[in-house]
Amino acid sequence: MKPLRLIGLFLLVALLVVIIGPLIIPVPPLPDAVPVTALMDDDSRFVEVKGIDVHYKQYGSGEPVMILLHGFGASTFSWREVMQPLAQYGTVIAFDRPAFGLTERPMPGEWSGESPYTLNSQIQLLMGLMDQLGIERAVLIGNSAGGTVAAAAALAYPERVSALVLVDAAIYAGGGAPAWIRPLLRTPQFDRLGPWFARSIAGEQGDAFLRAAWHDPSKITEDIIQGYRKPLQLANWDRALWELTKASGESQLAGRLKELSMPVLVVTGDDDRIVPTAESLRLANDIPGAKLAVFPDCGHVPQEECPQSFLEAVVGFLSEIK
Repeated sequence: MKPLRLIGLFLLVALLVVIIGPLIIPVPPLPDAVPVTALMDDDSRFVEVKGIDVHYKQYGSGEPVMILLHGFGASTFSWREVMQPLAQYGTVIAFDRPAFGLTERPMPGEWSGESPYTLNSQIQLLMGLMDQLGIERAVLIGNSAGGTVAAAAALAYPERVSALVLVDAAIYAGGGAPAWIRPLLRTPQFDRLGPWFARSIAGEQGDAFLRAAWHDPSKITEDIIQGYRKPLQLANWDRALWELTKASGESQLAGRLKELSMPVLVVTGDDDRIVPTAESLRLANDIPGAKLAVFPDCGHVPQEECPQSFLEAVVGFLSEIK
């Protein structure tokens, strides 16, 4: 066989492996799912927003209303240390963003139009939640990717956001997969294997991400690990996480920060290895009039690792803007 023909045959076989292989590789099923009722806490509540059953928790009463938005891979659980203390100063609501916690996970084919996992859909869900709970204006407190949603919502609906607290917020980087690879994520090959890739969050890679989020990982107890893993017992959590990945994109927020007119507090640990501390310092500088609080010996989730410092900074900020 001539060399060129041999090379052509080799390339053809390789192409067939790439195209067909992912479609026939067996993907092991998830363990039997646990019903959401078995995973609810005593303070769990649900409300239907735009056709999605949203899980939330609520403490306190009166003004201001504070809405807490968790980061990637987290849930209302990540606010456990600060929810009730903050409720001494007003109403506190934390909810599970789409693809996380106990909030319903719509599957492909169950929605028409825009995916419920896009940034815009998450903003609309937040506004819908406020409508359902009768909240006209709120202080949005967002950690990491939750900070992305909070900032984007404040830009889209400034009349409904009285103040912002951006906690190690992902503004300049992140936003999911690089632009060049996003078209591939929507191919049948990636779509079939994507949920299998997403399952890495349930194992050592997920634990490594959690450890990286803390300045002192020795503070992470087995109860904390299990608190993060608990929602991964629900049906289709891996597919929902993949749909979130497919729907992700650059937020384009960096160029609009000067439009934020409400009071803003930027908080960060001095050892954030997920969203580098330098990015939060830049964020505070780029937002007109923003306040800044940097916590020593603290990582990406100060509301968990350094709750007292977090509370002092947020309560002090709220007292200044009354």
